[in-house]
Amino acid sequence: MFPREDEDNAGRSSSASSARPCPICGKPAIEKTRPFCSKRCADVDLHRWLGGVYAIPAGEADEDSKAYAHPDDDSL
Repeated sequence: MFPREDEDNAGRSSSASSARPCPICGKPAIEKTRPFCSKRCADVDLHRWLGGVYAIPAGEADEDSKAYAHPDDDSL
C-alpha cells in the first residue's frame, strides 16, 4: 500500500510533528479534541461562540445583496 498523504517517511502522522497549540490555553492539542487540548477548552470555545464573544462584523448592504431581495419588498 501507499503511505497516506498525512504520513511522513517514518510512518508517523506529520500533524503530530507540526501540531498547533490549543487556541484557548496554548498547550499541545490532542487528536481526540483537536484543535483543542481538552474537552474543557473545547467547551470554553463553544461558550465564547454562543455568548457572542466571537462575531463577524456586518457592514452596510451593498448593491449585490439588493439583487436578492424579495420582489414584494417595497423597501428598495
